[in-house]
Amino acid sequence: MTKRMIIMIGCVLVLIAALALGKFLQIRKLIASIPKPQPQTVSTIVVQKLQWQPQLKAVGTLNPVRGADLASEVAGLVRSVHFKSGQDVAAGALLVQLNADADVAQLHALQATADQAAIALKRDQAQLAVQAVSQAQVDADTNNLKAARAQVDQQAATVDKKAIRAPFAGRLGITTLQPGQYVNAGTTLVTLQTLDPIYVNFNLPQQQLNGLAVGQVVNLSVDAFPGQTYNGKINAINPVVDPSTRNVQVQATIPNPKRNLLPGMFANVRIDVGAAEERLTLPQAAITYNPYGSTVFVVEKAKADQAKSEKSQSKAGQAAAPAGGEPLVARQVFVETGPTRGDQISIIKGLEAGEQVVTSGQLKLKNGTPVVVDNRVEPTNNPNPTPQEH
Repeated sequence: MTKRMIIMIGCVLVLIAALALGKFLQIRKLIASIPKPQPQTVSTIVVQKLQWQPQLKAVGTLNPVRGADLASEVAGLVRSVHFKSGQDVAAGALLVQLNADADVAQLHALQATADQAAIALKRDQAQLAVQAVSQAQVDADTNNLKAARAQVDQQAATVDKKAIRAPFAGRLGITTLQPGQYVNAGTTLVTLQTLDPIYVNFNLPQQQLNGLAVGQVVNLSVDAFPGQTYNGKINAINPVVDPSTRNVQVQATIPNPKRNLLPGMFANVRIDVGAAEERLTLPQAAITYNPYGSTVFVVEKAKADQAKSEKSQSKAGQAAAPAGGEPLVARQVFVETGPTRGDQISIIKGLEAGEQVVTSGQLKLKNGTPVVVDNRVEPTNNPNPTPQEH
């Protein structure tokens, strides 16, 4: 190889090295010009163990222990109304009187016939003693008297049907019934409901039957009276599971001395089962639900190389540093969640007590994102929340 060829090869190598160096410097400049992610403001909470009472929850419907829509068995003209809408009445109280004049007159006529039959029987019995009449005549008189008295009883029952009475004690509903109004047989006159105590009926999945028993305490709340809790006991568990839903119906009796719980209301039912236990808890807002699993973001100190690169961050980024002056970053963690209560959710796996978890601002985060902690506004974390509008 000649000296000239060696020189040419050397020049080509020097040129390639110069081009490579220039490209490297250009790429490094581009990388340096890429804006670094700015710290994201989040709120956090420290994971801690709290006393957790396992509960069964359901939505139920309130029903009266006794309730009926009162109607007349017979048609007639209303003569008088003896109640007011919303009135509490005792069992047997007269509510509505229908016109029964014709029925009473018929009753009197039948009673007169029965009296005459009784006189005839007494006379024939006296004559039988002296053998003036036969035993067959006395037997016929006896049967006539029985038939006459049966007709009297039948007519008396018809007269009684014209007086509609309360079959049990309770509170009457609203009615538009007025004297002089004609009602047909079977027409509803007014509703009557017993309010104290009151039933709550609800359904639970069949797999929760193991935690149920008659006599178990039930806690109930209704939206109409926020902040109030009503206690009762389970009085019946349906012996049949619904084959279409695989749920079992449960009934509990709730004392209602103030009579503010009304039939037809829906209620939130809670049943304590088992003994209280300690569980890791978080606000439900801290959990991000994904098709591939539930995740949270844990806030921790940046590693050495991250801390070095973040020293040039803005003042906001410096505010993210804890007392030791080290910046904070977010780390995504998969968790396994358990039961919920109010605003809280239990954590079965993935976290430990004392870790700092993001409760708001997760959508702006990914692994390694620097964060600023601002807990001036925090999500609700109440095991027994009440509606905000109240």
